[in-house]
Amino acid sequence: MKELRKNIFLQGNYIYLRALTESDLRGNYQFWLNDEEIIKYNSHGRFPYTLDQLKSYISSSIISNTNLILAVVAKDSDTHIGNISLNAINWIDRNAEIAFLLGERNYWGKGIMEEAGHLLIEHAFKSLNLHRIHCGTSSENLGMQKLALKLGMKEEGIRKEAIYKVGKYFDIFEYGMINPNEIL
Repeated sequence: MKELRKNIFLQGNYIYLRALTESDLRGNYQFWLNDEEIIKYNSHGRFPYTLDQLKSYISSSIISNTNLILAVVAKDSDTHIGNISLNAINWIDRNAEIAFLLGERNYWGKGIMEEAGHLLIEHAFKSLNLHRIHCGTSSENLGMQKLALKLGMKEEGIRKEAIYKVGKYFDIFEYGMINPNEIL
């Protein structure tokens, strides 16, 4: 039997990245953004996410030239387990924000997003010719702070009391990195 060709955009050892598709809505994706534990440290979860909103999000991600939103797929099961994205790509200043969402809990703590992050950052610097990548995370999100450092980012600053969750304000820790291979 002929093997189906997968729509792989970037490939790692344990995962691959591909464009989001409407078929991703048949899996658990539609539940991640309403799950308190998954969205504990980010700005999601303030309003419920509906299937129609996710369909619209996927449709707009496909045609965007300022956001690159990719599905993270586990090679071992060919399952969509999360998303990774470059958001607010600024083509003049050549920078973007990187964001992570690992929705499938059984993949937490296994280095999945570190591998995905390295793939996307390399693509951002080598193929998209970006100069700088940055991210921000809640002062409570120790996992994301460790991930940013593992990806080679440096802590750049703190936005005091910049996010409101569970009845109180938290600081946002900002991380960033400059393209190490760039010759100016």
